[in-house]
Amino acid sequence: MQPPVPYDPHAAVSIRGLVKRFGAKTAVAGLSLDIPVGSFYGLVGPNGAGKTTTLNMVTGLLTPDMGGASIFGVDVWRDVNAAKRMIGVMPQQSQIFDRLTGLQLLVYAGMLRGMKRAETVARARDLLAAFDLVDAADKMVVDYSTGMVKKICLASAMIHSPRLLVLDEPFESVDPVSSANLKDILAEYAATGGTIIISSHVMALIERMCTHVAVINRGSVCTAGTVAEVAAGMDLEDRFLQLVGGRHAAARLDWLDGSGNPSDGTGPAVTQGARAER
Repeated sequence: MQPPVPYDPHAAVSIRGLVKRFGAKTAVAGLSLDIPVGSFYGLVGPNGAGKTTTLNMVTGLLTPDMGGASIFGVDVWRDVNAAKRMIGVMPQQSQIFDRLTGLQLLVYAGMLRGMKRAETVARARDLLAAFDLVDAADKMVVDYSTGMVKKICLASAMIHSPRLLVLDEPFESVDPVSSANLKDILAEYAATGGTIIISSHVMALIERMCTHVAVINRGSVCTAGTVAEVAAGMDLEDRFLQLVGGRHAAARLDWLDGSGNPSDGTGPAVTQGARAER
């Protein structure tokens, strides 16, 4: 269904009025957003804000209840196969066949995209070299470290040379060395004109890597624009907290004292509830 407000035909991703409900819960509430071509776009928001649900609908993995999205002018839900050919979605570890070797997984990913086997193998070996995984090419992915799994998942999303990369928390649980390597490869991809959407809770990462950012809360966009525009002269994390709220004074737990004074182990500690009863 065509949205009331037309898509932006010049945007890499144009989202209009996306709605998704799960029972009585509204996960995404009429979300609209335009993501420029060639941007490194960050989506940030608290847990449960609707970021992953939005990305799943944009990439054709989840049917919206209302609204829609276009990828480089192609309506996702009118021609989902054409849209998906332009997208590389980084899978989660639970979504891959980890009993394959790294090389086998990349070849499988490429051939699923309709690539010829010879070309797929050649690209797979290029990616293994780029991600420092040559020595692990013939090792089953189930035996990879967390950082190695993240790299092979990103490589599988890139093998068909997509115009758009969609990454949901790509640096979660990744060691600093692997994280630095991933960032370098993403920066090179962006330099070629590729568009990247990254969902993350790490504000410092978004502020350092992204050109644009959208703050999402309760299924809607609070604000969006360049990182400088959204930050509005503040540290991005402080601006984020200002927009979404939810920060409160530290809870006072009378029994929590690192000095050991509230209780020496010989008697019960005094709790807030006990104090209130006195």
